Amino acid sequence: MNLGFLLKKFVTFFVEPLGLVLTLLAIGLYFLYVKKYHLSKPILSGAFSLLLLFSYPPFANFLVQNLENQYQKFDYKTNVKYIHVLGSGHTTDPSQPISSQISSTGTKRVLEGVIIHKNMPHSKIIFTGCEGNTNTTNAVMNAKLAHALGVDYKDMIINGKPVDTKEETLFTKSLVGDAPFVLVTSATHMPRAVMLFRSLGMHPIPAPTNYYKSEFRGYLRTPNSFSFYISTVAVHEYLGILWEKLKS
Repeated sequence: MNLGFLLKKFVTFFVEPLGLVLTLLAIGLYFLYVKKYHLSKPILSGAFSLLLLFSYPPFANFLVQNLENQYQKFDYKTNVKYIHVLGSGHTTDPSQPISSQISSTGTKRVLEGVIIHKNMPHSKIIFTGCEGNTNTTNAVMNAKLAHALGVDYKDMIINGKPVDTKEETLFTKSLVGDAPFVLVTSATHMPRAVMLFRSLGMHPIPAPTNYYKSEFRGYLRTPNSFSFYISTVAVHEYLGILWEKLKS
């Protein structure tokens, strides 16, 4: 991975929920240690308030719904040549089956891509994604799962070089040009992904999967760690969208 990519990840951590809360806690505790209570109290209060807010189910659901409701589920009657399944996380632990080596997010993306492929004769699935902290690329791992689900390798295009969505976009542009193609990614990630592809004059047909939104169950809900995770996913995407708009 190049230095720019790692730097982006480092900076992003401190403006996403976990990094933001931890940073405020560290600053607040420092001021508490040096007995500057007029500074420590509001900062620590802010840190705990953000922790509760991001962990509150209705708020987390509100954040993801604004992203996930932008595109409807895929219409399987559509027929184009290429299906691009964006990369996600994985492990290469040999003690685990392939269904477990790929992250939950990645498994759902691959599964949706395979379903679409089986509904579109003569289509090809594009898998992209780098190796991360492993010795095997995510593209290869996803292709293994697709093969286990009955997809022939001759119907796949595998590229493990792209390290982020922008590089995945550029690769697919070189293959499909401005022809329509199916884009498979998480529903939260879809708005940013579509923005990137369209910025290159491409015509993706969204096929969102891996939804986090849920039905409204009232406001009397207790904060929990999964809601904090959902908030983190949503904030990450909002920051990505903002960054792309600022660059353009």
